[in-house]
Amino acid sequence: MRSTRTFLAAAAAVALALSLPATASAGEEPPILQEWSSQLGAPFSIALDGTRVYVADGATGTIGQLQPDGQIAPLIEGIPGLTGLAIRGASMAWASSVEDGSTEPPVILESGLNIRGPKGTVTYADLHAYEVANNPDAGNSYGITDPNPCVVDATGGAPLSYTGLIDAHAYNVASWKGEWLVADAGANAVMRVTDSGQVSTLAVLPPVPVTLTAESAGMLGLPACAAGDTYYVEPVPTGITVGSGGVIYVTTLPGFPGETASQGALWQVGTDGSATQIVSGLSGPTSAAVKGRDVYVAELFGAGVTQVTGGTASPFAALNGAVSVAVASNGTVWAATMDLSGGPGTLVSIAKGKVHVNAALVR
Repeated sequence: MRSTRTFLAAAAAVALALSLPATASAGEEPPILQEWSSQLGAPFSIALDGTRVYVADGATGTIGQLQPDGQIAPLIEGIPGLTGLAIRGASMAWASSVEDGSTEPPVILESGLNIRGPKGTVTYADLHAYEVANNPDAGNSYGITDPNPCVVDATGGAPLSYTGLIDAHAYNVASWKGEWLVADAGANAVMRVTDSGQVSTLAVLPPVPVTLTAESAGMLGLPACAAGDTYYVEPVPTGITVGSGGVIYVTTLPGFPGETASQGALWQVGTDGSATQIVSGLSGPTSAAVKGRDVYVAELFGAGVTQVTGGTASPFAALNGAVSVAVASNGTVWAATMDLSGGPGTLVSIAKGKVHVNAALVR
């Protein structure tokens, strides 16, 4: 996968707009959407610790804590390529990557998980090195694996498919059974990381089949007769969250042409490495959060925050440019937006009744 910043910069600009969540059932009090901050750049992740709200802003490389007046108090600054953030008790973990900006698209040179323990010591788990040594999705085949003969003739026998490449990009993070899980958007895998920094592969997400159109074939440099062929796209894991009983949910935002065809999906991942698709047709899912039977998904290019219950997706909050979501134990949903045209992003809460924010800083 291309780096997050390159991917977002290449996407169509999304005009920022806020509106109330989906209408409540008759007799129910509708939830209230409250904007807390409009001074964020790229709020890729939200982490909650009780009523403390933390935000990872990839634009500034800052992990901050929301204050009751809407200010974001910086806790850790200067993190290159900051993306995902997770809290477990007195421990914190965040994903980061370092790009070579001289290439187009930029190449990720370093990617890993930073784990800060209760005493403040930070351990770095090098996911890039693990990818180089193991390449978990090497067994996946992407591209056209069974091309139309005319495509083979038109391309002169050039390769039309490829296997998993060496490409690490740690994106979102979740706490799981005393360890950490990382959705690696480059490796197309879910990584398992211990507090001591040991890395292993929990699951590899499967390729996503997309039927080519004449337009998408042309954009891939293929002849028009490729229309109708199946192109297997890299799945690109983005969001990751853990529900009751340790159940793992992952969102995928497939690369082109899947990113333009609403081929995003929500999956349940098993400890045996299995991946079961729960719902598809999502548009740019980048983050997920779970409470009980409900999984909330932030759709960057879609309807905003979507609620998935029992395999059925329904609108929860119309929030253009939704890039991250989290849900508190009391049911309050927090979401952040990103304006791809360069304007400010926002942080909002969606809840019934007054929302309280803990101002006490935990550095």
